[in-house]
Amino acid sequence: MTPNRDEGPARVGPAYLRPTPWPLNHGYTNDTRGDGSIVLKRYRGPDRAARRRREHTMLDRLCGLLPVPPLLGGDEYGARLGFVAGVHGQELIEAGQAAPVLRACGQTLRRLHDIDPARVFPDATTHPDQVIVHGDYGPNNILLDPDTFAVTAVLDWEWAHPGDPVEDLAWCEWIVRMHHHKHIAALDELFDAYGERPAWALRHEAMLAQCRMLIDLCQRWTAGAANLWRHRLNLTATWTEPG
Repeated sequence: MTPNRDEGPARVGPAYLRPTPWPLNHGYTNDTRGDGSIVLKRYRGPDRAARRRREHTMLDRLCGLLPVPPLLGGDEYGARLGFVAGVHGQELIEAGQAAPVLRACGQTLRRLHDIDPARVFPDATTHPDQVIVHGDYGPNNILLDPDTFAVTAVLDWEWAHPGDPVEDLAWCEWIVRMHHHKHIAALDELFDAYGERPAWALRHEAMLAQCRMLIDLCQRWTAGAANLWRHRLNLTATWTEPG
């Protein structure tokens, strides 16, 4: 969610979690590297211990329920994940495949939101209308088969929590509006596949709330990233739903 920055000398950790020489594309908050068979993820920034614990929990409890990377190991330094074949959703959108990518996003999000939150958050008090919210959902965290557009993995679960389904729908829309503006029309595929299109006022407020949360996070990390998210918040505030 936020740009990487050098935090100074890193704790080395166990040998199986030491970074490999190949940083993976599309990583922002964390240091994520792979060699074609495993992926090593080292968490960075504020609350990284809590985020690491949350992602480990989500990958463990969602295994078999949703396409997620296999968790092979990990400790306080990060996670060791099995490599999953697939093409990043944002790359496919830029290659002109926004419609099937966003349809796949909608179908997979419906699968996630149909899972009983109590299976993943057994100790949390949830309301009947709450779902498992990914927290950073969109083509930015989806791998797909480039031939069938089947989702092979949903990535980056460190922000997951019980919440309102509009959070994930709105953020997926935000990713497209912010980074793939010429493909806004393809958002119809997202909502059609999900089976619901919440009112624009609800979606817009959810986008603004997420931007504010990221400003708060970045203020505890790096001023440059906080300024970037202030700019994005101001830009998001000007958006209207196309007629």
